[in-house]
Amino acid sequence: MFSILKKEINSFFASPIGYLVIAAFLLLNGLFLWLFKGEFNVLDNGFADLSSFFLLSPWIFIFLIPAVTMRSFSDEKKQGTLELLLTKPIGHMQLVLGKYFGALILVIIAILPTLLYVYTISKLGNPEGNLDMGSIMGSYIGLLFLAAAYVAIGLFASTLSDNQIVAFIVAVFICFFLFFGFEGLSNYKLFGDSFFIEKLGMSSHFDSMGRGVLDTRDLLYFISVTLIFIVLTKLNIKKH
Repeated sequence: MFSILKKEINSFFASPIGYLVIAAFLLLNGLFLWLFKGEFNVLDNGFADLSSFFLLSPWIFIFLIPAVTMRSFSDEKKQGTLELLLTKPIGHMQLVLGKYFGALILVIIAILPTLLYVYTISKLGNPEGNLDMGSIMGSYIGLLFLAAAYVAIGLFASTLSDNQIVAFIVAVFICFFLFFGFEGLSNYKLFGDSFFIEKLGMSSHFDSMGRGVLDTRDLLYFISVTLIFIVLTKLNIKKH
């Protein structure tokens, strides 16, 4: 697994992909949070908090993470190297986890510089340092779990086709539906208990963690979604 992990990390940073992903995440957040006028602009809100960042990041990740994972298996299938990988003395799950953690580490590296926002917001507070750190830490943990689930979804999508664009579109659709879809469906009484429907989606669990309350039900939800898509990825790989 570690050899695959090392290979994935090296491939990300041996090409512009890794640098572009990190730069795109930081640039988009920076522009919306500090420069562009609108609801996400921290300086226009009048409150020293990072709620805008945690509202914006899931949207950016919906497109950014599938862009990272779309080549994971689809490229291997297109080049015919997947069969070669499967003949090596490495289990299917080890192969999947190696690629999974490689992509996840890249996403975590992209998130780390945003901790500077916490320092900046702390300095802007009145009085200085007037921050709800419980809410901020809960939101960061929620963002990590959300990213972990998105990466697993992206990996699964990359096993469905040898076309990277198809893998990207499928991953974006699944991520979008799981995050926003159930919340939208909960507004229609046709589907029964709206609270239950809403709880099937990622958004309600992410928002719950953002309130600074780390409920085990929210953690188990994200872990379950991640594990389900990792297992589905493994099952698709076994077909080859």
